[in-house]
Amino acid sequence: MVEPRSLKSVFQGAEKKRLALEGSFEASSPTYAEDLEFALNSYQECLQIIGKISLFSDNEGHEDLNTSDLPYLLINYRIAELLQKISVTSPLERKSALQTTRDAYERFLHILDSYCILSKSDAKLFAEYNENPESFSTVSTSDPTARRNAKIANFKQEKELKQKLAHMQSSPRYLEDGGDDESVRELHFANIAFCAHMTFQGLESINRELEVLSQAPVPLIPTTTTVQEDERLRLSVEGENYSERLDRPLQRLESAFKGPILSKQGKPLRPFTLTSTRQDIQKGVFKPGHNLPTMSIDEYLEEERKRGGIIEGGGEASGRQATPDEDNYDKADAETMKAREWDEFVESNPKGSGNTLNRG
Repeated sequence: MVEPRSLKSVFQGAEKKRLALEGSFEASSPTYAEDLEFALNSYQECLQIIGKISLFSDNEGHEDLNTSDLPYLLINYRIAELLQKISVTSPLERKSALQTTRDAYERFLHILDSYCILSKSDAKLFAEYNENPESFSTVSTSDPTARRNAKIANFKQEKELKQKLAHMQSSPRYLEDGGDDESVRELHFANIAFCAHMTFQGLESINRELEVLSQAPVPLIPTTTTVQEDERLRLSVEGENYSERLDRPLQRLESAFKGPILSKQGKPLRPFTLTSTRQDIQKGVFKPGHNLPTMSIDEYLEEERKRGGIIEGGGEASGRQATPDEDNYDKADAETMKAREWDEFVESNPKGSGNTLNRG
């Protein structure tokens, strides 16, 4: 028979796995998933042991807590941290993980509030959260400047708490092994204060993410169903009977486009296309999707020439002199006489002789 493990040993095993996960960056590796599951199960086992031995009570104050029991107050916070590391594949699964994380954060704050461990500012934030958890924000103002200043203040507070913890953890007198009880107790409460601060930041982040996820499309069916189950479920939602016929989606598509095209006011009620007669549509069924040529290039040029669309002559060809016919003596004599007349005209009219203006 296996003896039940002690709370201390289970808690130490969970802490060891959690610290290992914080330094691991391969979230997709099987080892990462196994360590994450082991840590979560170990923290859950710690909560079961705490419930059996009634370690915490609502009738006690933080002065009644033993110093060695203070780390167990952080178990729900550690669970919330690890739940944020779970990898999911759909918005629905992410919503479920965020809700489980919110529950763990709430349990952590409730136990701190019951022991009056929350500071005045954190107690005020917790009261605001209880009033409206879904719209909770650490910055309750809508003024952009005020929100920015509040965010800066939250960041500075987080930085100061981290620096305080780092300083205390580096000092020997705050160590659990060898340090004095008061110093160790002070270190635990400082760590609890830091975790409470991060809890409110986490709750605000959850609300923002849930707001984004609420706008994401939700699949009608789970991804594990078959195609037939998908169709059956969709038809049941639409109030129709399921059929194995392959043309069923086409029938549904045709039924969706029945009815009048236009309303009485002339508003289109369904998409339509203006076409010619039914006979023209039938003729075009077996035609290619592109326009085929109706004449050759030579035929086109001939048609253009007939209707005067082509200008002939001009260009380089117009400057070429036709080759004279040596056997045509009459034409040769005419060209000779024309040349002589031009020469006589040039001799009788020298260049510039016609300009008689501006002469002295």
